[in-house]
Amino acid sequence: MTAETTRPSHKQAQRLLRLYHLYRLSVGITLVLLISSNMDSQLLSLANGELLRIGSWLYLVLNILLVVFLENTRRPNQLLTLALVDVLLLCALFYAGGGVASAIGNLLIVSVAISNTLLRRRIGLLIAAIGALGIVGSGFLLSFSHPTSPNDYLQAGTLGALCFAAALLVQGLIRRLEVSENLAEQRASEVVSLEALNSLILQRMRTGILVIDDAQRIQLANHSALKLLGHDTLEGRLLDRDFAVLFERLQLWLNNPTLRPQSLKIDSNGLELQPSFIALDRSPQQQTLIFLEDLAQIAQQAQQLKLVALGRLTASISHEIRNPLGAISHAAQLLQESEELNRTDRRLTQIIQDHSQRMNRVIENVLQLSRRQQTVPQRLDLKPWLEQFVAETREAATESQQLHLSIGPGDFRTLMDPNQLTQILDNLLRNAWRHSAQIHAQAQVWLELFLDPHSQLPTLEVRDNGPGVPAQAQAHLFEPFFTTSTQGTGLGLYLSRELCESNQARLDFKPRQGGGCFRITFAHGRKQS
Repeated sequence: MTAETTRPSHKQAQRLLRLYHLYRLSVGITLVLLISSNMDSQLLSLANGELLRIGSWLYLVLNILLVVFLENTRRPNQLLTLALVDVLLLCALFYAGGGVASAIGNLLIVSVAISNTLLRRRIGLLIAAIGALGIVGSGFLLSFSHPTSPNDYLQAGTLGALCFAAALLVQGLIRRLEVSENLAEQRASEVVSLEALNSLILQRMRTGILVIDDAQRIQLANHSALKLLGHDTLEGRLLDRDFAVLFERLQLWLNNPTLRPQSLKIDSNGLELQPSFIALDRSPQQQTLIFLEDLAQIAQQAQQLKLVALGRLTASISHEIRNPLGAISHAAQLLQESEELNRTDRRLTQIIQDHSQRMNRVIENVLQLSRRQQTVPQRLDLKPWLEQFVAETREAATESQQLHLSIGPGDFRTLMDPNQLTQILDNLLRNAWRHSAQIHAQAQVWLELFLDPHSQLPTLEVRDNGPGVPAQAQAHLFEPFFTTSTQGTGLGLYLSRELCESNQARLDFKPRQGGGCFRITFAHGRKQS
């Protein structure tokens, strides 16, 4: 039976079942009132009055019980039993009421139609067949006890045919309604999915996005906008009151949309932002879309593009540059070995060699950027790896270079390319030793491995006791070709940060008293899905 029954949705089935209960109760109450008050004397004269009275009361009482016990049923067997009992009782009342003249056949057609909203296909047609057989059979039985005209047979047959017609019509309408509802639900689900996807994309965008209405009130702000503007929440704030500079840029754009808005600086975090505006013409509230971009990220992207171009150029001409550079260096070396040179000339040849080597290091670093190998992260326990690295570094260090190691308690497993980590630490150690040697005869560097108390991520600090980094230079430390040393190339720190980011780690400079500190924050040790 379950296979033969296609049920509507839960809410729709409950509404149809309540309608079916209400209809049967209304019919039962109406019949009892008619029989009890003898309002229809013609009906009583044509039928067995006592049988009709008993049947009417039985129909009412039984339907009350069915409403009480089967109020919210969805089981196909119970729904089929309910429809069968209703149709059979109405067929009995049709017979007791005298057949076609009682007009109970019309009530039977309505009952068949309503039951077909709950029981479909062959089960619904079965109910219609039972109703039609009941009407025709009752008319045939009544013909033995009462004289029946041929017109009564025609009306009985018509009522039976109407039972099938009502069942088929209702089933067709219900099927079309279900198709429409399923399509509407599918469209609604797609809309919800698209809204969720748009919301996710909006929140994950690095560009800050604000939506304001005609009253300059912020209606929507994504996560990047909160971060760029330095606030935890922005919805409901007035642009002219809380962000006067941004409101001024908006007014200038409204007066002349062809002009590119000037950048603005946020005092809370020191970021410089580039705003852009788009008017939502179809919005009933005359909304305006504001995009906020961090100029530092734009500058970083531009630098990366420049480095890519520089790397390609250097890779193509490195052969032509390094060959004459090697010849110059070799000639200077041979010239310096000459015994006829005085002290001044020897100093000049040394300068030639020093700058030749510096140019060679620049070419090597740029070539390393252009042909950097793919990162191969490995599950790495930083504690034993760092101990071995420090031991090897101490063996290769000079007497004037010292390296100290401190490892705190905790789990220091992470995902990292060990070769790239070695390259990063080599750059940081050379940089730290060089700065420490500027004011100390014994250059010292401290490595400390610990778990960050807030994020619980493995963290490694490289500290020195040198003069530190001036405040105005700290913002440019990781820019390519920026250096505070006449011997440096300005690519070591930039390359180190790039290698960290390719391993999902982060390299930052932490200013402190009595030296400098570079901090590497590693990713968690579990593999990314």
